[in-house]
Amino acid sequence: MSDEQQPIAPPIYAPPKPTVDQFGNPISPKSRLAAALLCGLIGALGIHRFYVGKIGTGILMLITLGGLGIWQLIDFIIIVVGSFKDKQGRVLANWQ
Repeated sequence: MSDEQQPIAPPIYAPPKPTVDQFGNPISPKSRLAAALLCGLIGALGIHRFYVGKIGTGILMLITLGGLGIWQLIDFIIIVVGSFKDKQGRVLANWQ
């Protein structure tokens, strides 16, 4: 056996998630990917709105079936573009 030690890989550094976007707006801890999937798959039931804490509009979407799909489509576009906000007014920016 050799007395040489194997080099040890440096620890992987994961930077902390940002709490504000480039404009200074607070970022929500909720996942934009989860909201987009919920909206795209079962958005007519308003599940994505329940996910971000918007219970009142979630119930309205449930009753109207997502505004007959129009409200669901608009929400989906807003989520994908990155302008959708949670109940506290924080932008859903993180895709994780």
